[in-house]
Amino acid sequence: MSSAPLLVVGRVVLPDHILERGAVLVDDGRITAVDRRSSLEQQLQQRQPQVGDGARPTVVDAGDGYILPGFVDIHVHGGLGADFMDGTAAAYETALRAHLRHGTTSLTPTTTVARHEQIVEVLKRTRQFMASGECGVGSGEQKASAHSPLPTHHSPLLPRVLGAHFYGPYFRYEARGAHPGQAIRPPVEREYAEYLDYADALATATIAPELPGAEEFAAACRRRGVRLNSGHSWCSFEQMRAAVGWGVRHVDHLYCAMSDKSRMRQFQSYPMQGGLLEATLYFDELTTEVIADGKHLSPDLLQLALKIKGPDRLALVTDCNRALDMPEGEYSIGPLDGGERLLHRDGVGLLPDGSALASSVNGMDHMLRVMLAGTGRPLWEIVRMATLTPARIIGHDHDLGSLEPGKRADVVVLDEKLHVKRVFVGGAEADLSLPR
Repeated sequence: MSSAPLLVVGRVVLPDHILERGAVLVDDGRITAVDRRSSLEQQLQQRQPQVGDGARPTVVDAGDGYILPGFVDIHVHGGLGADFMDGTAAAYETALRAHLRHGTTSLTPTTTVARHEQIVEVLKRTRQFMASGECGVGSGEQKASAHSPLPTHHSPLLPRVLGAHFYGPYFRYEARGAHPGQAIRPPVEREYAEYLDYADALATATIAPELPGAEEFAAACRRRGVRLNSGHSWCSFEQMRAAVGWGVRHVDHLYCAMSDKSRMRQFQSYPMQGGLLEATLYFDELTTEVIADGKHLSPDLLQLALKIKGPDRLALVTDCNRALDMPEGEYSIGPLDGGERLLHRDGVGLLPDGSALASSVNGMDHMLRVMLAGTGRPLWEIVRMATLTPARIIGHDHDLGSLEPGKRADVVVLDEKLHVKRVFVGGAEADLSLPR
């Protein structure tokens, strides 16, 4: 969708530094230039006699705030009372608008463990939103890749839907976390063949490597161009080594719902062996993600993950449930019919008995602030983990994730305390007010 020229001025956060007194020039939904404000204003003044007053850009001044690329969330379940697993256009629009208010301009709707027909419905809905970008209206369109452009018929009121994250039901039962246990099952071809009929609407698919049929599922995903994750698994280090050989390249929410050397001792008392945690940290081929909400992980665990994996192999995710921007109380993760009960309490999702965590209730702007405070790393490095790194993990870094000429003009303006003030999707400003 085209939009009027725009000049966003302030402290521009680039992948490897902050450009003070910088500016981002936007035209027709794309970034056309990034430079010091004085330099861009001089260029525009020199061009003005040729282009006329009608092409003069609107100026957005961030003052002492920051100008960032829009956040890219590759693990997110819902918000504002809606879960993508509800499967309706209204639920999608509500959840998308919820995360837009927190600076997310692109995301992968993430499924949960559920019945077969419920997952299929979510894949259908994801395909519709990818094609139309608004209200679930439209037909399927080829999935974006380095060789195919992102959908262009996109509503500026909603984040871009980049494809679903197929997440469950292929988990280990004991590692299910907050997911309902009844519908957990191993991959069977007659079932996942129907899921892969929606490969054009699948960004990634998660599998526990130790399940029977996991290798066959991984091969089927690779044939259809679907990226592979591992998670909710008690696999051994060697089983994960095999999964890397199958093509698994990403691991869901580091430290959470996964095996480690202590867990593996119940299967082999000596010598001690590593699990999914140790394998994730060891294999350079693997990227991973953290939920930096201040509740799931302590600062020392965030520091360790970042030290070992680095900002190019560690993404920030929200793993946010439907309780985002909702009052404390009882909610559910997954579909309303068959989902698992959870409590929104003390700034996080909890199992009803309070014994374990059950996903987060915060947006990506919160994750950015917590990761920055917990690690002490430069702001530009933490921003990269919420933008360019996740975009690269799912193959969209050619068009999203950084403020570079030619990329989509998805821009977030933060104040000096890193709270969201304004959001632009494709150069058009989004309405950040709560729906009535």
